[in-house]
Amino acid sequence: MANPMRIRATMAGDKVDLKALMSHEMETGQRKDNNGNIVPAHFIQTVTVTHAGKTVLSAEWGPAVSKNPFLHFRFAGGTPGDKVSIAWTDNKGDKRTDEVAIAA
Repeated sequence: MANPMRIRATMAGDKVDLKALMSHEMETGQRKDNNGNIVPAHFIQTVTVTHAGKTVLSAEWGPAVSKNPFLHFRFAGGTPGDKVSIAWTDNKGDKRTDEVAIAA
């Protein structure tokens, strides 16, 4: 399993400003190792962010996303202390979910 995500959720006026750094190799399946063998594709396919039981962001990614992807967006409806959860699933079935409380 991958390392925990580094997540920061803060209030920016009346919106929640969310930043997340995800630890993942994000292999495209086009690179070769030192022996000339193709490194198999291994990348995040779906990302879901939820707040108060509702999905605030749903994304489908592919192999073109960089290693250790950074996600930044804003959404309305949050208050300090609320929990925000980020979950991803990759093309090999690995999953990761982390949660953070919204800071003032």
